[in-house]
Amino acid sequence: MTLALSPIRCRDRRRRARVVRGFGMAVLALIAGLGLSACSTSAQVQVLQGQSMGSGWTVRYVGNAESAAGVQAGVQQRLDRVDAQMSTWKPQSDLSRYNQAAAESWVEVPVDLYQVIAAALKLAAETGGAYDPSVGPLVDLWGFGPSPARRAPPDAATIAEMRARTGWQRIQLDPIAHRVWQPGGSRIDLSSIAPGFAVDWIAQFLESQGHHDYLIEVGGELRGQGSKPDGTPWQVAIQRPLDSDRADGEIDAQHVLGLTDAALGSSGDYRHFFEDGGRRYAHRIDPRTGYPLDNNVASVTVMSANCQDADPLATALSVLGVEQGLAFAEQRGIAVLYILRSADGFEERMSPGFAALLGE
Repeated sequence: MTLALSPIRCRDRRRRARVVRGFGMAVLALIAGLGLSACSTSAQVQVLQGQSMGSGWTVRYVGNAESAAGVQAGVQQRLDRVDAQMSTWKPQSDLSRYNQAAAESWVEVPVDLYQVIAAALKLAAETGGAYDPSVGPLVDLWGFGPSPARRAPPDAATIAEMRARTGWQRIQLDPIAHRVWQPGGSRIDLSSIAPGFAVDWIAQFLESQGHHDYLIEVGGELRGQGSKPDGTPWQVAIQRPLDSDRADGEIDAQHVLGLTDAALGSSGDYRHFFEDGGRRYAHRIDPRTGYPLDNNVASVTVMSANCQDADPLATALSVLGVEQGLAFAEQRGIAVLYILRSADGFEERMSPGFAALLGE
């Protein structure tokens, strides 16, 4: 896929941008109106919304109103199928069935789930374990999964016990029968890749229905294809990583971008955290230590050809940190933007690929 991310310049990057809000926390947001060629009022742009996978989704596409009901049903059906396969919150999901399986057993899973697990394990190998889908026991222990939320960190002994149950190398795959090896106590968590997979699957569905101009958002992950009826790109905002929403429904946009034939994935340390003893413990766990990340990375945004790549890469680059992450990205031609916490507020670091997208 050819990537064409057209920057829309703001005189002041702290400029507030009104957005159509998703149902979940998102580093990225859809733009409803910035006075920048937005055409969400056009009768040709159909706007559909719903909920699935514990969050909200929004699909905008160019088409006639008569097509909306069928597209709505098709999108919801596919998202619900992803949820039924990959949710860690639903005890009856296929992923939960694997997580609950007996030690030293092969578990047959649906093809889609198998392919997502395989992609996650591939990224784990490429990042030396900075990204690890087997982090589930630690996510639950810290209160960021289905287990009750915490208000204080667990003790070191329990962290070490749960960390011993992780390790992507313990998980084996049988590509012929689509089976996954359960070594015992392994709990896979796909929350950082399943939304990206879902976005790409919706894109395939829209294309199959003859819709080639669209913007998809699921849980804050985005993919844009084609353009709006007036030929301008779909507009998205990269939010400033603030801990709470504005009362007036507006957000502070770090950047506003035109998104065409590309996907954006994000990872942030805000909105989902607790504080204890003056320290913030956010939901992003470093699988190499068993603790939430303790770096100054507030958010990471990755641009890629598809969302299944961009989504987990944002998590992996958060764990690697800005120096190792930028080196990793530059070696592989990945476009990434880091927003870092500093004594003066926030500062940015980005790969040459992302700088080129912004025209810098």
